[in-house]
Amino acid sequence: MTQSLGDLFLAAGLVSADQLRESRAHQRQRGLRLEEALIELGFVDEVAVARIVAKQEGMPFVDLAKGRIPNAVLERVSAEVALEQGVLPVQEREGRLFVAVDDPVKRIAAEQLAFLLDCEVVCALAAPSALKAALARYYGGRAEEDVERAHGGPESEADEAPIIRLVTRTLQEALAMRASDIHLEPMGDRLRVRYRIDGMLRTMADHPPHLAAPVLSRLKVMGSMDIAEKRKPQDGRIELEVGGLAVDVRASILPSNHGETMVLRLLNRSANLLRLPELGFEPEDYRWFQRLIGRPHGILLVTGPTGSGKTTTLYAALSELNRPDVKIITAEDPVEYHIAGINQIQVAPKIGLTFARILKAMLRSAPNVILVGEIRDAEAAEVAIQAALTGHLVFSTLHTNDAPSAVTRLLDMGVKPFLVSSAVQGVVAQRLVRRLCPECALEVEPTEAEIAFLGLERANLAGRTFRRPRGCRVCEGQGFRGRVGLFELFELDSDLRDAIFRGVSLEGLRELALARGRLQPLVVDGARKVLAGKTSVSEVLRVARVSP
Repeated sequence: MTQSLGDLFLAAGLVSADQLRESRAHQRQRGLRLEEALIELGFVDEVAVARIVAKQEGMPFVDLAKGRIPNAVLERVSAEVALEQGVLPVQEREGRLFVAVDDPVKRIAAEQLAFLLDCEVVCALAAPSALKAALARYYGGRAEEDVERAHGGPESEADEAPIIRLVTRTLQEALAMRASDIHLEPMGDRLRVRYRIDGMLRTMADHPPHLAAPVLSRLKVMGSMDIAEKRKPQDGRIELEVGGLAVDVRASILPSNHGETMVLRLLNRSANLLRLPELGFEPEDYRWFQRLIGRPHGILLVTGPTGSGKTTTLYAALSELNRPDVKIITAEDPVEYHIAGINQIQVAPKIGLTFARILKAMLRSAPNVILVGEIRDAEAAEVAIQAALTGHLVFSTLHTNDAPSAVTRLLDMGVKPFLVSSAVQGVVAQRLVRRLCPECALEVEPTEAEIAFLGLERANLAGRTFRRPRGCRVCEGQGFRGRVGLFELFELDSDLRDAIFRGVSLEGLRELALARGRLQPLVVDGARKVLAGKTSVSEVLRVARVSP
């Protein structure tokens, strides 16, 4: 009777009974094969798994890390067939050709090869990563040429090329890991692939350097960019479906000293938009924000750096206001998510469809609420303010470091102080911090420096502890999983409007707002989320950019 795979691992002493039980539970939870679960949990490595699977399947095992395959053997199988089928010829003996595969299922390829080569073909099992590296090492150069030749058109053999499978797999993996963007960076000796997950970059793969050109060429084709242009920055857009999900990819290319670098920003259009209560507002902040967006007119600005969640906050506000009796029009670049019941317009500067021009046209359509994706220049700012002063509620974003700076940014653009003071109702400055993993976060006593940084008093912290990250399998050793918003809230009153009209400095405006209780600094919200165990002091320190 054939032993099960789990019994073989136990018999070989590679895992304990407890580890096997945990792996089977992980296997059921994640929908994996047992060997994949064992590797993912770190109980065994790929080579050990390949040896055991080969034994169970009655196949020979080959260690591709040892020795070098003769050229005469490699030439028995073309690069195209080897890379397409995922097989590597390793030895020829007594009229039989031995080929390495990474899955017993691929033994069907032996029949096809036997027919093509008119000889007996025997499959040997190898570790998947070892086979992948060996194929790149022995056939990589020829693969690049094949791919570049194949880029002639959508109906070419490129649809089945290894480079296309690599690009597809990279996109699938990034989406599965909740990545917001992918960074492809030639480093001279390798092509580095990094994903931004929960706002932090993580190196996920290092490919041989000769794959950089075909990978970027494939992505250029997908994004309708110029393949021949390698000296200038380029931008493109890719729309695709991955695993049943509609994904919009924004591609940006920048030439560097080792070749072109590419960043792919992933927008999952199938994802559900967050509602206001899910953004991370504390109860009193949520009530403040609801009150502000419930006003009939004026401008509400959301500020922060790229990737801080400004658009998500604005979409959540629009969803709250989206009713049959309210007409909402947006001007966006790009339209990231489609919301039923809202009129959304894509900015197109090449044909003169700028934010300012769309705004002027909007006002003739009698909207109640207007969203301007970003105020980029004085013309757009002035039209937005005129809209706010003529009975419209206007939402927009600015790139500033804090909430009061939004006012001075508008003044710097050339907008008159009396217009700014009359139109702006409030400003939300936000950042995203990583959430502590609930499975492994550790309670710790706060230090004096941490308490001082958060503006707290130790006397008021009796019985309260802070939490810090540790790392476990659930959070992939990071100590964090997901993100939550930190919000700085700034609301104008009559005294602050008068100060803006009189041209008070930014620092004076900030001090007056604090004294009037109209400004809640970012660190105050950070302190509340630290005390609630949602995040750590180090995360608040990272985004607040001040020293304790």
